[in-house]
Amino acid sequence: MKNLDENKIDNPVWNSLSETHQEFAIDYKGTKFYNPDYCPFGGFTELGTTIEATNQYSALAENFFVVGEKPEIADSLNISKELICLQMVIYNKIELSITSEIVKLTENHNEELCNLVNLVQPGYFKNKTPLLGDYFGIFKDNQLIAITGERMKMNDFTEVSAIITHPNHTGKGYAKQLIAHVVNRIFDQNKIPYLHVVENNIGAIKLYEKLGFITRRKISFWNISKKQ
Repeated sequence: MKNLDENKIDNPVWNSLSETHQEFAIDYKGTKFYNPDYCPFGGFTELGTTIEATNQYSALAENFFVVGEKPEIADSLNISKELICLQMVIYNKIELSITSEIVKLTENHNEELCNLVNLVQPGYFKNKTPLLGDYFGIFKDNQLIAITGERMKMNDFTEVSAIITHPNHTGKGYAKQLIAHVVNRIFDQNKIPYLHVVENNIGAIKLYEKLGFITRRKISFWNISKKQ
């Protein structure tokens, strides 16, 4: 594996929008946001630019996140929540036998995919989020019951995201198999996989640690919305 500048994932949104995901960027010169149809995330390198950037972006997305350091925001906006996440990284392929059929999801699965994510984790996933990377699923009786995919992408790092299992089908090892599948594909592209998980989601963190992820740092997702 080539020597990679891991500091890039300290500012994952900015660096994704400066590299692989440039085409999805709305650039406010010092702050960048994803086009809100794809992902309601922003990041910045110059704190002085965040007031105007968040103000302008709030006309496109009423509820969004700035990832990383705390931004300064316009008076018309409100930081409604600081979501503290662990940023976890994995450095080796996952050795795991895959016993379920894993299907690469296509545009035809989009509605089912969005419905499943928003059932379990509402608020992050937009109709065009699946276009940011590859998404994979496990079906049972023709119903999509578990998914995992790729979201933020840089030249050397890909974020594993939307690790979701339908509540009626948890505890059967589906997430584990999907994570292994996605992680190993990312390694095959000569990139390092990483993920974000809310720091109090102990069950998920234990699963990721068991698969080989290690916590690199804490990172905040600042949830910003218009004042009512």
